[in-house]
Amino acid sequence: MPEILSNDWQLRPFASLCLRLVNGGTPDTNNSAYWDGEIPWITGADFTSRGIEEIRRYVTDLGIRSSATSLVRAGNLLVVTRTGVGKLAIAPFDLAISQDITGVYVNNDEADTRFIYYLLSRELAELRKLNQGTSINGIIRADLEKHKVRSPKSTVVQGKIAEILASLDVGIERTEALIEKYQQIKAGQMHDLFTRGVLPNGKLRPPREQAPELYQETKLGWFPKEWSPSSFRDLVGAANIVNGPFGSDLLTSELRNEGVPVLYVQDVKAGIFKRVSSAHITQEKANALAFCNVRQGDILVAKVGAPPCDSCVYESNEKAMVTQDVIRIRPPKEVDAIYLSSLLNSPFGRNAVKRISIEGTRERVSLTEFKNLIFPIAKSPEQQLIGDRIKAIQVFIEKEGEKCRKLRLKKNGLMHDLLTGKVKVTTSSADTTRKAA
Repeated sequence: MPEILSNDWQLRPFASLCLRLVNGGTPDTNNSAYWDGEIPWITGADFTSRGIEEIRRYVTDLGIRSSATSLVRAGNLLVVTRTGVGKLAIAPFDLAISQDITGVYVNNDEADTRFIYYLLSRELAELRKLNQGTSINGIIRADLEKHKVRSPKSTVVQGKIAEILASLDVGIERTEALIEKYQQIKAGQMHDLFTRGVLPNGKLRPPREQAPELYQETKLGWFPKEWSPSSFRDLVGAANIVNGPFGSDLLTSELRNEGVPVLYVQDVKAGIFKRVSSAHITQEKANALAFCNVRQGDILVAKVGAPPCDSCVYESNEKAMVTQDVIRIRPPKEVDAIYLSSLLNSPFGRNAVKRISIEGTRERVSLTEFKNLIFPIAKSPEQQLIGDRIKAIQVFIEKEGEKCRKLRLKKNGLMHDLLTGKVKVTTSSADTTRKAA
């Protein structure tokens, strides 16, 4: 660890900033008197990126007194030091902890608890390295206690650093919550769009219960009268539905850092935006496999997964190739790519694919079965209206996702600068000014 030259900072063992560290434990699961009480009991699995939210189990006072678990009071630190090592939270209320967790009571005369939370989020990565290559799965208490950390001498400055980082966390959490909300809205919208469709005025058709004359009953269910059943083979042409000739067994010697991207199944996610692999092959190899190339506007479908058939529209202007686990669909002009890709990602599409899936280590579909899948297909103008609706909400989700990514990058950069003293924070102001560390 670099030497701290500033007189405002100090380097000392982590234990010197704490009043005490407490262990956790699990009450006897066969003794009903210890469980289903009123005291929350958590394990490493209960930690999320937002801290401790949903509580799955509760214990009784007797369960705490009769076991190695400890009660950690609200406002104190929770550190996962075994299974799920490195997870952190500040206890939102009094709770009991399992043996996966260490409770940290910070000495508030020496340190700000929130500052220590952010400090540990960086330091635990170093502590985890101490036991790499050993049979120990976790962080040893003694290693944590003697680990030297640097911090401002002033707890006021520590608190202001924590405020700056916490404000970014709030922004990240709000953005994540907004993304989650719109993902749910999109899911509901997909259901409606692929069962009711869109009228020329841009509005959804009334539900069948309100306007039965607008719908027809088919072997596939109830759908708008204007829609016609069609297989993928008939819709886009069998020659436009292919997969690549190589997969996980592609020779490593054939892969390059540059050249023509090779898209594997893990590169295909449900959505409408480009997914570019880091693996490449030479242009000569790509020319020899021209039948499985990918260009802008093609649809990519994962043949394997849980479930298979995540689909996206390839929007990069860089040509690529697909492996044997990725289906490439090249839709004709009269078929809207976003509509068709989203149809596969819709509940109706998922259920249809599920019926032809081959079970195994990972579910998969055969190319032949996939080509013969039959869906109720809207006419071309309505396809575009549906595709536009889906793209609008997906663009918003992607935009918020990019905003969230930038906030995380900003937070990571500030954590380094603020927690090493590279950015100066004074006791008189929360403003920061850059100066050399």
